[in-house]
Amino acid sequence: MKRILTGIGAAAGMAALTACGAAGAATQPSSGAAGAAGTAGGAVAPAASTATPRCTTADLAVSLGKPAGKTDAPGQFDVPLTYRNTSDHTCGLYGVPGVDLVGPDDATFGPVYHLPREDNGVKYNEVPAGTTASATITVLTPSEGGASWTPTSLKTIPPGQTQPLTADWPADLPVLRQDAATHPGTYVNGILADPA
Repeated sequence: MKRILTGIGAAAGMAALTACGAAGAATQPSSGAAGAAGTAGGAVAPAASTATPRCTTADLAVSLGKPAGKTDAPGQFDVPLTYRNTSDHTCGLYGVPGVDLVGPDDATFGPVYHLPREDNGVKYNEVPAGTTASATITVLTPSEGGASWTPTSLKTIPPGQTQPLTADWPADLPVLRQDAATHPGTYVNGILADPA
């Protein structure tokens, strides 16, 4: 009887070892699958390196649209900042552009208002030749009777570039200067893909 129990124990031990071996073998395909995923992930890197290059300043023309009052924020307006791809090729335009408003010399802040940026646009965006993509400039106007400062022009640097484009600022849209504010009411939003 003792031999039978020993034999059963040995058989159970072998079964457990076999199961462990099977479990170990089962993890190998997972590891291989991870390796395949790693290979697939590795294949993404070359795709990223050959992705459509960013639009350069030379590829683009800029224009400002008509200011539209925000219904949820009295005194604030959204001004479309539209980039048109004037080149003969598709390029990538995404991120937050740099925007400076240029106007009269303010006694406190000077003639240039550097707008803060809100990174709330698309993560990646391709702009075929002849089409557009836009960012929005949110503008807080001065309260009635408050100090008024109206820019004459806007300078914008497309994301990833160093050379600016210029557009005329709407003559009837004053801006409340809040250069030193932590959360000013005037800022530039990220680029969004324009509808086809």
